[in-house]
Amino acid sequence: MASQTQGIQQLLAAEKKAAEKVAEARKRKARRLKQAKDEATEEIEKFRQERERAFKEFEAKHMGSREGVAAKIDADTRVKLSDMEGAIRTRKEPVIQEILQFVYNISPEVHKNYNKKV
Repeated sequence: MASQTQGIQQLLAAEKKAAEKVAEARKRKARRLKQAKDEATEEIEKFRQERERAFKEFEAKHMGSREGVAAKIDADTRVKLSDMEGAIRTRKEPVIQEILQFVYNISPEVHKNYNKKV
């Protein structure tokens, strides 16, 4: 009977040792997963920064700076506004005169669909 209890004790000890090994393996796996996730995040961040830097270089090379673009747009707008103001100054008086002629030269006529009822 003593050997039976000793066998049970050995089985319990082996089971406990196996459970500890499984728990340790799970902890190692969790650490490896966390480490892999951290490394992947770091690699993604480096890649993002590199692409951002390359984009800014491309943008600066092909479009110039944003201030330069804004200044060019402002200058173009001023030129177009001055052209429009010049066109208004040169055409304003003739257009007003033409409109006044239409207002002053009214010739009253009876509409062709009007029926005289006598």
